[in-house]
Amino acid sequence: MRAFVMKRIGEVGWAEKPIPKPGPNDAIIKPTVALVCTSDVHTVEGAIGERTNLTLGHEVVGIVHEVGSEVKSVKVGDRVAVNAITPCYKCENCLRGYPSQCQQMLGGWKFANIKDGVFAEYVHVNDAEANLAPIPESVPDEAAVYATDMMSTGFMGAENANIPLGGTVAIFGQGPVGLMATAGARLLGAGLIIAVETVPKRKELAKHFGADIVVDFKEVDPVEEILRITDGEGVDSAIECIGKQETFEACIKVTRPGGTISNVGYYGKGDYIPIPRLEWGVGMGEKTIKTGLCWGGKERMKRLLRLIETGRVDPTPLTTHRFKFDELEKAFQLMKTKEDGVIKPLIIYD
Repeated sequence: MRAFVMKRIGEVGWAEKPIPKPGPNDAIIKPTVALVCTSDVHTVEGAIGERTNLTLGHEVVGIVHEVGSEVKSVKVGDRVAVNAITPCYKCENCLRGYPSQCQQMLGGWKFANIKDGVFAEYVHVNDAEANLAPIPESVPDEAAVYATDMMSTGFMGAENANIPLGGTVAIFGQGPVGLMATAGARLLGAGLIIAVETVPKRKELAKHFGADIVVDFKEVDPVEEILRITDGEGVDSAIECIGKQETFEACIKVTRPGGTISNVGYYGKGDYIPIPRLEWGVGMGEKTIKTGLCWGGKERMKRLLRLIETGRVDPTPLTTHRFKFDELEKAFQLMKTKEDGVIKPLIIYD
């Protein structure tokens, strides 16, 4: 089968690989659609170290092609979604309630990290009983694929932010994760949602998904503006969706005492993330910093798919470009350069 791989740091391309076989608890799916993620770009740039001929990609839905002997909840031919995070649900970290950290820190993130990812004609899914979710008949593949990471991660950002009903929240970055954090904040009952963004299309979508105010950081200082909007009080919650030092610091600065900073940004460079000392209350400001790797598993996927099925969320406006499977390299480069107003490139396999 063909697979789109990271050949080494800084280099991608195509490779021929054998079609994977399932173990007793596993499954093989044949993808129908996938998405390219900025995390793939970070990986190729060396954010998690050297990888050799590792198949990229972690956002996919498809058709069950083969199942292991112990898999009973799905069968060949079923249309399924698989989260970007596929824990084993048996190790100590999973049993302690941290399945995203399966076996080791970030260990639930297996695709395109510690095993081949989804940019291939066939994909191996570990622990299929726990990680494959049937897609409701009324939910198209092009919507369901957003549940695998963008919705799961963005909503987690909002869930971890502890937004009080009617409370205030600032969301830094309105890329695909930030936009889903905005949608999640609205679903959770935020009373005032402030999005920070400068790209015109993303500003427009921020309003579409629930932002009350969009602060353009190229026009005003976002910290000063958010403090002005909140009469100097700051927000109850701030969500960092970019993975940059300056936006992390801004989250600390705009969050009021007792508030929560929820970090879902991927910091792909540097050795340390300093915290602004005074705005952190010199360590005693009762500002909580909560981090997370998006929750995986069938139950998470079922809930997210239900939100699409019932019309609570339609993530498909995030799709700005479409490519065929054999155009993956072009889609990857577009996600790397962020040209042409790209938000998410959709990959169509057939």
